[in-house]
Amino acid sequence: MSLAGKRILVSAGPTFEDIDPVRFLGNRSSGKMGFAIAGEAARRGAVVQLVAGPVSLTTPAGVSRQDVRSAAQMHAAVMAALPADIYIGAAAVADFTPQQVAAQKLKKTPDSTHMTLTLVRTRDILADVAAARLRPACVVGFAAETDDIERYAQGKLAAKGVDMICANQVGRVEGGFESEQNALTVYWPGGSVALAMATKTEIAAQLLNLLESRF
Repeated sequence: MSLAGKRILVSAGPTFEDIDPVRFLGNRSSGKMGFAIAGEAARRGAVVQLVAGPVSLTTPAGVSRQDVRSAAQMHAAVMAALPADIYIGAAAVADFTPQQVAAQKLKKTPDSTHMTLTLVRTRDILADVAAARLRPACVVGFAAETDDIERYAQGKLAAKGVDMICANQVGRVEGGFESEQNALTVYWPGGSVALAMATKTEIAAQLLNLLESRF
């Protein structure tokens, strides 16, 4: 399948979950993997919509971009961007967000030694896209793991009803968050393939080659 003319929706980067006007909960995702995928898809002639969390990256040529901050905003933007032929969820979306956001900066007192935050689950973008009435023909998710990668990736593949999971190891010196390089193991029902450590641009090309060969 050629990607030329296909509508591809990509989410990329972290989400920031505000605690108060000064502080937030976030993660180390740079957005580079998702941006590389969006750029490579556009180079292949796809019509690409990119939903980006808070990152400092230039929009790839030929890509339409929408910036968001929180998991709730990313969920709304992704769902509103359907229908699409392919969805690639490369964003590192927060699983939890503060139940309440303080209107003013939370201050410590002379006696305070602890702070307790109550967190609530965010909506599952990947699962909701996979279950949507306007479900893309191909739904691809990412799983950033520190250990037991295959078990967690296979579990995510089954639980979320997606077509592919791209698993990568984070928390090591090479590859993953904040790096120019990455390595993926891509799982689908009944099969998998390892994409060896390479630049994220090269990994994006290999992943889209795989999509073109399978869908």
